[in-house]
Amino acid sequence: MALSYKSRRRWSLVILLVGLPLYIVAAVSVVNALNRPPIWVEFAVYVVLGFLWMLPFKFVFKGVGKADPDAEAPRED
Repeated sequence: MALSYKSRRRWSLVILLVGLPLYIVAAVSVVNALNRPPIWVEFAVYVVLGFLWMLPFKFVFKGVGKADPDAEAPRED
């Protein structure tokens, strides 16, 4: 299922506004379950969880910051 540019922009906003706070809560919960590990372990856990959070949504965020490829080119008169 291919998403249009407009729907990808909308979904990326929803993912950032809803998914990112949920990720933060989950990441902090995982680190708290480890009973305060050394700082390098804690950093590694946050990095791994960050990449795991990003991978499923890569197709949604790809190209969102660019101009709409489906839009008509502006006419120069």
